[in-house]
Amino acid sequence: MAALTRSAPSKQELKSHEMGMHTEQLTGRTQQQFFDIDLSEQHHGFGLPDTFDVDFNKRGEIDASNMDAKQVNLRIREMMIDGYGTIVLKNPGAKHSLAVGILNRLNLIVEGSLGYFGLGLLDGPNVRISGRVGWSCAENMMSGTVLIEKNAGSQFGAAIRGGDLVCKGDVGSRTGIDMKGGNIIVGGNTGAFTGFMMQRGRMVICGNAGKNLGDSMYDGVIYLGGEPQSLGVDAVWGELTDLDKEWLNQKLTRYDIMPKGGITSFRKIVAGKQLWNYDNLEPTEKKMVL
Repeated sequence: MAALTRSAPSKQELKSHEMGMHTEQLTGRTQQQFFDIDLSEQHHGFGLPDTFDVDFNKRGEIDASNMDAKQVNLRIREMMIDGYGTIVLKNPGAKHSLAVGILNRLNLIVEGSLGYFGLGLLDGPNVRISGRVGWSCAENMMSGTVLIEKNAGSQFGAAIRGGDLVCKGDVGSRTGIDMKGGNIIVGGNTGAFTGFMMQRGRMVICGNAGKNLGDSMYDGVIYLGGEPQSLGVDAVWGELTDLDKEWLNQKLTRYDIMPKGGITSFRKIVAGKQLWNYDNLEPTEKKMVL
């Protein structure tokens, strides 16, 4: 039997070697992050590395009237280092990018409104906002709770991964775009393309929805209390189960935004999963495309 011989490397393989793609040594390196599992009373159980030990009973205030976003965010961090577990942010003036990147346990009370990109990259805090928020509020939120008393702009909760994100009023278009986990709850109406490319998690819309609700969603669940202008591609009606009703009742009661029609007014939207096999074209169809 003839011995197997390896063919000469292709031009692309030679180029990748020249660029150093095959020579990097990863020995001794790791990207793994570990939780602190010291269960002593001092650490109160599990926590992320490098978090601050704060006391919720230790309360402080920040007057943002004459501060820019960088100064406000730095002051929040300084107060957490000093052990403040409850911070009241006064006079935010709808400034953009406030209270972003908080990776710690914290009670944050915002007296007023936030501008664009507020509360991004949160992991752990509980936030309550008495006013409204602009575009992309709580983008990439990981855990914790955010409760907004008034309205929110477009891209509310974009790429959220965990926690409860709640707006008692109306929200704009593209709510929960690229949602990867967690819960988004809206007490009023939502705009077009809500739940676009949703991958996981739950979304509750107590009011009506704009065009293309759930368009191209891969997984996850949308509960709708009102009417959609239209469903998006591959979004289909599902069956509302007793477990769905129990979960809805628990969440909406907790945040005090139960609609007049109650739980029975909700319908369920899920992925039809036809897009999961988007490359399974018939040979003749492939020829037509090519």
